[in-house]
Amino acid sequence: LGCGEQPVSYSADAKPFIDKYCMRCHSPGGEGSESSGFRVDSYEALLQGTKYGAVVKPGDSFTSALVILVEGRADPSLRMPHDEGEKPTQDEIDKVKAWIDQGAKNN
Repeated sequence: LGCGEQPVSYSADAKPFIDKYCMRCHSPGGEGSESSGFRVDSYEALLQGTKYGAVVKPGDSFTSALVILVEGRADPSLRMPHDEGEKPTQDEIDKVKAWIDQGAKNN
């Protein structure tokens, strides 16, 4: 951990984010999981990614598709979550980024 960097975990930081913003479409049978093959109903499924490749690159949040999509750095039509539901705050996104940068461990 860097100076002043808070440790984060899958169970305390990443999973609540995934459950709140991703699960509604990316659970088995959901629209997002049907179209991309990306499921988030388990840690293993999250790290497996989509039929196109990884969504989380442990140690590298900047190039992780999950972060690119929730931050809106890709085409606006791809921003996640797609629906009209609540959007994540930057603080919530920053915790997920820290979790990825710290190795995206199942902790």
